[in-house]
Amino acid sequence: MTQVHFTLKSEEIQSIIEYSVKDDVSKNILTTVFNQLMENQRTEYIQAKEYERTENRQSQRNGYYERSFTTRVGTLELKVPRTRDGHFSPTVFERYQRNEKALMASMLEMYVSGVSTRKVSKIVEELCGKSVSKSFVSSLTEQLEPMVNEWQNRLLSEKNYPYLMTDVLYIKSTRRKSSTLKKLSYSDWE
Repeated sequence: MTQVHFTLKSEEIQSIIEYSVKDDVSKNILTTVFNQLMENQRTEYIQAKEYERTENRQSQRNGYYERSFTTRVGTLELKVPRTRDGHFSPTVFERYQRNEKALMASMLEMYVSGVSTRKVSKIVEELCGKSVSKSFVSSLTEQLEPMVNEWQNRLLSEKNYPYLMTDVLYIKSTRRKSSTLKKLSYSDWE
């Protein structure tokens, strides 16, 4: 794996700190670090510095687009660099995509476990600081529904399950008006 080296000017960091509210200092520093990291990755991809002409040049710079990036510090607004050929992709977002997949899986697991869609959206908001609508959770569960139905309706006779399951049902029976007895009813399946 190649190492990426970049330098930040101390004056730049000082100006970020001076003009930021205390809570926003870490957000602004992270934004600067991520933007610089992506810029260096683009330079490495192109194999030429800005305005440099070389024979090894792979592509040309093609400006930036803005993207929101949610972190523990909060949502950052990043300037993501582009290249002319369109094949450059910064590695900053790879980890984010893995985290997003883990978040989706945990949302589905919460729903399957019986947590309501409203509670799922509240939990996600508390964990990530970003709200998720109830309809978004519902659309995720709709994708799961065919798989769950298939699993619930599968034939059990196709496989050999070497377990004995028993279940007990408590039944209240009244002998007299003053006394109620609880009787057990056993059922078992092989």
